[in-house]
Amino acid sequence: MSGIQGKVIAITGASSGIGEATAIHLAEKGARLVLGARREDRLNAVVDGITAKGGTAVGVIVDVTRRADLRRLTDTALDRYGRLDVLVSNAGTMAVSPFDDLRQDDWDAMVSTHITGLLNGIGAALPVFRRQRSGQFVNVGSTAAYVVKTPQAVYAATKTAVKVLTEGLRQESGPDLRVTLVSPGFTHTEGVGKGASPEAAAVMTRQRDEIAMPPSAVASAIGYAIEQPEGVDVSEIVVRPTVQA
Repeated sequence: MSGIQGKVIAITGASSGIGEATAIHLAEKGARLVLGARREDRLNAVVDGITAKGGTAVGVIVDVTRRADLRRLTDTALDRYGRLDVLVSNAGTMAVSPFDDLRQDDWDAMVSTHITGLLNGIGAALPVFRRQRSGQFVNVGSTAAYVVKTPQAVYAATKTAVKVLTEGLRQESGPDLRVTLVSPGFTHTEGVGKGASPEAAAVMTRQRDEIAMPPSAVASAIGYAIEQPEGVDVSEIVVRPTVQA
């Protein structure tokens, strides 16, 4: 199946930011969506906004650190639509801080969300894709995996892991599956600075307001990878503001 029209696409972290923008973009192109996020009220608002405009979407409460939640996401796609064509692993956290702050709970959150969460998505979707002999993983990374800047070392390390895991999965995917890494630069989302140390949050929020690109730019990149003809795999997309070094 080529293009986006009619594809069943699951998205994690879909209640705001890049996930919400991607859901809206794909719905406008005719995708059938299964949207996962932790915040039920925000998730319902996204689903309602899509369906009010004639789109097709259902919401599932998902914490990506829980294997059962990812299985429920993929099961919902199968139960509702009979298949799953794409899993967009987008859930993330930017609780960055200097090492000296010793915010180890935040370190754990980034590891469990970006690495364990990604692996949980692979664990839930890969058997489905293998049975179908078709499917696509789209993993959202970060330019932090290419340029490490203080105080983002732990965040950058987890996003580097996303990059490595995605490439390894691509190499094992075989001729029937597609695997894409989309690495955004500075994007204007509410997650920038959220949970970060006060000093880091202030710097990141200021930079966001000065140079960040809209999440719709990342959504468009994700859509580009998904809409390619069957047998064409866009392995990696880096999209950043032109002013970002």
